[in-house]
Amino acid sequence: MTEPLSETQQAAWRAFVESSWALHTRLEDDLRASTGLSMADYHVMVVLSEAPGRRLRMGELAGRLVFSPSRCTYQITTMVKRGLVRKQSCSDDGRGQEAVLTDAGLAALTAAAPLHLATVRETFIDDLDEAELATITRVFGRLGPRLRTQPLAV
Repeated sequence: MTEPLSETQQAAWRAFVESSWALHTRLEDDLRASTGLSMADYHVMVVLSEAPGRRLRMGELAGRLVFSPSRCTYQITTMVKRGLVRKQSCSDDGRGQEAVLTDAGLAALTAAAPLHLATVRETFIDDLDEAELATITRVFGRLGPRLRTQPLAV
């Protein structure tokens, strides 16, 4: 049987879960209200904008987003319908599919970025001092890679 959490561990866990859900909800709500984009839309566009040629194979994109393949396919399909991305056969082996950020998608990202940044600053960054930011970076910089290598439940 798994050992119960100590009071300190329980307090840390609850503070993390409750505040991270509240933060994500606020970021999602503000982004949708100001741009019509979801956080998933925004994240996809950021990742694609940073990729060579603004394109990635669907499997690689799913891995970077920490999405299951089916969730990634669904997300890209909704974005294709809005003209933010397009899907095309991979140039190096026509069997795979790539997601490509369109000019309209890049324009939407460029317009949304300052609005999203303002919410990120207001709800997260500006409440933290340099030591707290360093701790968050250290902790999640260590946890993130391990969590990304674990298989996703499908």
